[in-house]
Amino acid sequence: MGSKSRFFTGAMAAVLLLAACGGQSDTGVDRMRRGIGADPKSLDPQLVEGTWANDIIGDMFIGLFTEDAASKPVPGVAESWVVSEDQKTWTFKLKPSNWSDGEPVTADDFVFAFQRLFDPKTVGVAYSSIQFGIKNGRAVNDGGLPVDQVGVKAIDDLTLEVQLEYPMPYLPGVLKHYTAFPLPRHTIEKFGGDWTKPENLVVNGPYKAVEWRKGDFLRSVKNEKWEGADKLCFSEVVYFPVSNHDQMVRRAMAGEIDMNNSFPTGQLEETKKNLPGWPRISPMMATTYVVTNTKKEPFTDGRVRKALGMAMDREYITDQILRGGQIPSYNFVPVGMNDYTPAEFSWKSMPRPERLKEAAKLLQEAGYGPNKPIRFEYLYRSTGDNPRIAPVIQQNFKDIAPWVQAEIRQVETQALYDALKTKNYEIADTGWVADFNDPYNFLYLLDSRTGPMNYGAYTNPAYDTLLDQSALETDPAKRSAILKQAEQLMLDDAAVLPMLTRVTQDIVSPKISGYADNAEDIHRTRYMCREK
Repeated sequence: MGSKSRFFTGAMAAVLLLAACGGQSDTGVDRMRRGIGADPKSLDPQLVEGTWANDIIGDMFIGLFTEDAASKPVPGVAESWVVSEDQKTWTFKLKPSNWSDGEPVTADDFVFAFQRLFDPKTVGVAYSSIQFGIKNGRAVNDGGLPVDQVGVKAIDDLTLEVQLEYPMPYLPGVLKHYTAFPLPRHTIEKFGGDWTKPENLVVNGPYKAVEWRKGDFLRSVKNEKWEGADKLCFSEVVYFPVSNHDQMVRRAMAGEIDMNNSFPTGQLEETKKNLPGWPRISPMMATTYVVTNTKKEPFTDGRVRKALGMAMDREYITDQILRGGQIPSYNFVPVGMNDYTPAEFSWKSMPRPERLKEAAKLLQEAGYGPNKPIRFEYLYRSTGDNPRIAPVIQQNFKDIAPWVQAEIRQVETQALYDALKTKNYEIADTGWVADFNDPYNFLYLLDSRTGPMNYGAYTNPAYDTLLDQSALETDPAKRSAILKQAEQLMLDDAAVLPMLTRVTQDIVSPKISGYADNAEDIHRTRYMCREK
């Protein structure tokens, strides 16, 4: 990801070329200009992760379901569907539609995509586990079954059957995720890994990438084959992967961008003054947390994990450092998820001085002290609030005792997520934004069978069993109670150390209509227009 100096040397010319005042290019094209904070690692929907990638990918592809302006699930390629009596088979009728090269989108494109998603031979898949509710998805992904056993079947070109492992009333929310997008089989088989190069790329959504200068910008243009192309307000979209939010505020003030996915934390009033009407604040289904590698010393010991969790001064971080409406979090699942009241750390009510004493005691019981200091490296992401939080966390750990010695190191955000998935770290900050409004979307991350997205490699058979029980429970209240029991179990194990619940901190030009505040912070360009 580009630093300030790199961006100006590598991209200022692009900014001048692409971000003409008012969003008009020298050819008169109406252009949306969006700051997204980081580069995606790919344009392949199955190889990406992160909200910054979703901003681009979700403008280019549409699944069986998609989002409305407020990010609620609405029909996408699916025209209608029927659910079986046991709620484990969904049969979809697809609306006739085309890929951007004119080829028809068929049920087989979905079958191909899901088989590829779960195929253990597919290199680089980031997030197949979110779709493990599909019958045999996990078993195929683990190598126990062939890919043709994935529970997705084409009945005919416009009829698709999806079989589930268990009832999923929240399935529309899962199927609007980018891991469930169809893929152009004919293009992938022709170009292989090069299918996502702009000159080869084929999409079924409203925009198609045509130019990508990594670290500088990605430019997409209207897909004329998309059914609603004639109603799009913007003929082009330019995405800027700039992590320096101060820089993006200045660019907004200069009329060079229409929106950015954050403004500098702690500068809400200043941003309101400099950009009247631009800041957009609303609660998110998102948790920022600290994760430890439970397979690597000293974090194999739950007492060490618990001690560090007790030392974190969440209120100071949210109220004194960030000052942007964030909520201190002692629970992993955010408050406000459907039909769910989160569990909490059992020591939440303890005053901080007592927590620090207990933390020191726990570390001493684990064998550490003045004659045996505990040392570790804390990694933190280079984007957003994380560089401001990390020194506070470092001091929080030191507050336990002088012999608690944490070194901190900033890592480019995508590189840090790669380290988390490969378990090449000791302790780090991270975050999770819900993909659908259900507590399971958070809790499944700690399932030992989840794979790379279980960043801490947490393993507890009792926890896995509870998640399995919740999947089979059809009574909402009973299911919620089982999930809460699971959350309490993993919090007692200090499997993760929640820090705060996030809020959206977007800046959006008052001239842009169609932007809707929502807890997922997903804003598709196709719903937005610029008022003249």
